[in-house]
Amino acid sequence: MPGTGGGVVDRLTPTPELVVSGRRLVTPQGVRPGHVCVTGGLITAVTDTDPGPAAARLDAGEQYVLPGLIDSHVHFRTPGLTHKEDWEHGSRAAVRGGVTTVMDMPNTVPPTLTPGTASAKAALIGGHSLVDYRFHLGLDPDRPELLADLDARVATSVKIFMAGHHTAPTVVRDPDQLEKAFAAAAQGGVQLVLHAEDDGLFALLDSWWGEPGSYLEYEARRPRTGGIVAVAKVLELVRRHGTRAHILHLSSAEEADLVCAARAAGLPVTFEVTGHHLSFTDKDTRRLGARTRLSPSIRGTDDQDRLWRALRDGQVATLGSDHAPHTVEEKTRGVAQSPPGLPGVQELAVAVWTGMRRRWPEEHPDTAAVRLARHLSARPAELFRLPGKGRLEAGADADLVFLAPDVPWMLSAGDVESKCGWSAYEGWTFTGRIERTLRAGRTVWDASTGSYGAHDGRLLGAAPAPTPSAGTAGTEAPTP
Repeated sequence: MPGTGGGVVDRLTPTPELVVSGRRLVTPQGVRPGHVCVTGGLITAVTDTDPGPAAARLDAGEQYVLPGLIDSHVHFRTPGLTHKEDWEHGSRAAVRGGVTTVMDMPNTVPPTLTPGTASAKAALIGGHSLVDYRFHLGLDPDRPELLADLDARVATSVKIFMAGHHTAPTVVRDPDQLEKAFAAAAQGGVQLVLHAEDDGLFALLDSWWGEPGSYLEYEARRPRTGGIVAVAKVLELVRRHGTRAHILHLSSAEEADLVCAARAAGLPVTFEVTGHHLSFTDKDTRRLGARTRLSPSIRGTDDQDRLWRALRDGQVATLGSDHAPHTVEEKTRGVAQSPPGLPGVQELAVAVWTGMRRRWPEEHPDTAAVRLARHLSARPAELFRLPGKGRLEAGADADLVFLAPDVPWMLSAGDVESKCGWSAYEGWTFTGRIERTLRAGRTVWDASTGSYGAHDGRLLGAAPAPTPSAGTAGTEAPTP
């Protein structure tokens, strides 16, 4: 297209509705100065040359202009659990954190297990979302064969809980059901996303030890062995069936090594790391208790270091928040009754950005910006077939995020947009702040005024399935 890259802008093209200019555009080719031309909610050109007249202009200056971020792991609690989160609050938290697209999990009331429940859920969300969205369907343990014929217009991914907790009503404990689900998903080209911990192992430990009585022992009562055993089972099923599998909220060094070894052996398996596991350790859980109670548990410093190394080396596929708000009343129950989970979609990008800058101070910030865009935009868009998302280039949706890379600021309770009203990051001093978020070329968050845009986010369809790769029968995930 004329005007893309460094060429001369075609003066016969229509006047853009919006031009975003800046010296740090984060494009698939790297960080560069230039101008993003937007018309009809789409990027029409990314050019070095000023395109001339435009209906509106925004100058990002020295701020990074990133593609809209994608959080592929949120629990916005609609339907049935809206006393602790809803789409208006959740999507405000998202755009304030630079997220323009979310993928919502199925453990609602009722759970989102069928095309009918997905349609009913979408009807409730319409007109209430600042972000675009798509759903992970849940697996019905009694009907795993449905994955062989799943309509991509409904979902391209299905969540499997291999261990249960307070909000996970559909747990797959039967090995035969799990095998059938992997076989059907491979047949239907479905991407599985998994809470990979072994429920039977935890039940065995609980029958011996009893449930934890304090947060001093919480991580030891939900140990890494649960994840290691489950990941090993997943890898064997992937090997047998060729199913594409994505391990959610991976928490330990051993699990990371297993998945990396499996990928090196050619298996189509990937993994996610959450901002929480990068930000906190088990020492924080001992100190903060329910505020950082997660499932899987937050682990030790060595595990956290391994997860950061996985991010630095490109072994991670996606970054997710596992945004899972609960009310203060729910979180202050006894240890056994307090549900795991905490809000995080608002904090995800700035927490990871701050961590990268502090852990690797010698690294050029451009490298960190490209990494953030890769794992919070491009990779989730590829993995979950989100059309028009994840890249700052002509033809993509005009979802843009302005990141001021060096601004220090402290998160207070008054900044929290989640309906639950609290954050485990309260009192943190971050480096880097989201100054503006645009979806489809329109501002949905402006930090200078504290204002939001229109609640007209849309339910996303599916991009075409990737062309099968040699030797993988179409199961190969994006490369690191």
